Amino acid sequence: MRARLSFVLGAVGATLLAAAGVARAAEPMNLMLNWTPTADHSPIYFAKAKGWYAEAGIDLTIEAGKGSTVSAQRVGSGGANLGIADLPTAIQAVGKGADLKAIMVIYANSPQGFYWLKSSGIAGPKDFAGRKIGNPPGDAARLMWPAFAKKVGLDPVSVNFVNLSPQAKVGALKTKSVDIISDFYNEHDLKVREFGQDLGFVAWRDIGVNVYGNSLMVNGAYLAANGDRVKKFAAVTQRAYGACVKDFQPCLDALMASVSGLNADNQKDQWGRIKQLMRDETTTKVALGGFDGARVASDYELVKSLIGIDKSFDPAVLFTNDYLDKSIRMPAQ
Repeated sequence: MRARLSFVLGAVGATLLAAAGVARAAEPMNLMLNWTPTADHSPIYFAKAKGWYAEAGIDLTIEAGKGSTVSAQRVGSGGANLGIADLPTAIQAVGKGADLKAIMVIYANSPQGFYWLKSSGIAGPKDFAGRKIGNPPGDAARLMWPAFAKKVGLDPVSVNFVNLSPQAKVGALKTKSVDIISDFYNEHDLKVREFGQDLGFVAWRDIGVNVYGNSLMVNGAYLAANGDRVKKFAAVTQRAYGACVKDFQPCLDALMASVSGLNADNQKDQWGRIKQLMRDETTTKVALGGFDGARVASDYELVKSLIGIDKSFDPAVLFTNDYLDKSIRMPAQ
């Protein structure tokens, strides 16, 4: 009996020591989002809730962001290990000396769009001149506005930007304190319900500004020193996005349990739009989250020619697909 008790206690002790070893093995890593958490970030919360990051030896801290510009700057300066930012913003940041590399694209198509009320007399982008556009100062749409304006034949200085928080956009459009708002296509259904037939909309991708959108960025120095850890993070995150594409409900549950103030139905609608934005030829035929080098180069040239880059660089150094599992792909439909 005494021998059996010793065996049991020894087994329990070994298990506790093993668990402690796993806990000690988990290294801290911080990820800065582009904005406050919504459906497009749900796979990250899902993977964290499932313990996938911990199993990979990563103690992940998720920090809400204040726009792609802020996120790219934080990652590029080493203030965050990883972050989410749209690729054109990252291009400009690298041109200013930021040290970062994109390791996975989330939006293979641009999510950017402009919304207005038809009753305001706006029929399309050419009527934006002299109007007020509401969006946050760190928003990628404001940074990329000159590219959009030149594509549709507007003088970039012909509009007035009004600072708004993301949560205040719909209300500002409803009260007509602004004439136009910028927003991601994710929230399209919410605006359709709110404004109905009076809603005007143009997607940037439909007027020839289909640049890569939100992407996972890593600080270059951190990547050089922690390549294996970054590879594990990318593997878990890509796996999580693939799982959420197949079945969103567990991912929605994880998001709702972690973030307050969200509407579940709205997040479901968002995810349906997000899947459209995630899908292109590379993500369906090469790897979910994969970049196409020619498209990255095209985005670089667009930013350089229409907005400007402080210091030119080879766009090939901006991204890598080396951390992605080629067996995980977006479904064709």
